[in-house]
Amino acid sequence: MPLNLNALADVPRLLLKAKLEPAQGTRFQPTGFPEIGAAQFEGPNGESMLLVESAQSMANRLEAVCWDKASDDWVSELRGLSVVKVLDKTAKPLTNSILEAHRINSPYILEGKDKVVLGILKSELADMEEGMVDLGKLANVLLRLDVNALVHGVFLAKKELAGGRLRLPRALSGFVEAKEVKVAASGGVKNDSVNPKGDTGKGFGNVPFSREEFVSPEITAYFNLDLAQIRGYGFSREVETLLIALALFKVRKFLESGLRLRTACDLDCQGVEVQRPNGFELPSLSELKNALPDLISGAGVDFQTTTVTYQK
Repeated sequence: MPLNLNALADVPRLLLKAKLEPAQGTRFQPTGFPEIGAAQFEGPNGESMLLVESAQSMANRLEAVCWDKASDDWVSELRGLSVVKVLDKTAKPLTNSILEAHRINSPYILEGKDKVVLGILKSELADMEEGMVDLGKLANVLLRLDVNALVHGVFLAKKELAGGRLRLPRALSGFVEAKEVKVAASGGVKNDSVNPKGDTGKGFGNVPFSREEFVSPEITAYFNLDLAQIRGYGFSREVETLLIALALFKVRKFLESGLRLRTACDLDCQGVEVQRPNGFELPSLSELKNALPDLISGAGVDFQTTTVTYQK
């Protein structure tokens, strides 16, 4: 049965929120940041708020559920989509444009001796060195070379590529917040049963430590899919549908299998609500899995798997 995305035809964004709660107990550990630790802040009504997972981290997690590390390929439902794979000098898998921090702009793809991807980009986008950037043309190149960049976003910062002006914002973004949070303070000791008074600077001795976890009556994941941006690429309806389905697959797969964010942050999804537009029913993960292979084969795109060997 084909996906029914008619309710998305004339709206600029799809907004979703999912209710989360700890899989066991009541405590959870949020993401931490250098120098500030947990990101606590005051909400608009004075309530104590906490950023559980940032937009940057969520982008990585939404990609991780799409990749089968054992086979070094997309998960089965997404096989056939474009990707750049990186091998080391012994021809073993090193990384790829799905998992790399800067995706196709990764130094392992563009900065090594193997210039195949850089050569493709320079050849296809050579006429953008001056004047306005043709984002439609950039999108068409990325569609064939690294389709995920159209959903995740991309910034090709090399000056050889249109002076470093080639960029697309994220079409799909997300974050997790907790409301009315309270600190759950605890701690422990790293025990040294051999020499409790040993030099702790060298890893010996007993080392007591404190830690902070949190409790909250309301943990929520939010997702924003920019449909106007996807339509602005100028693709066919078939490709637009494929990109939307890929984004929805990421959200559904993450909520069903990607919510163990840290050792002390294992969450369950209690339900998903469509905030906008009214009348849209979010397809289930099984519906998306069933639809995606046909959407990929029917998109009419020469999706490429490009292999790069990384050597300094």
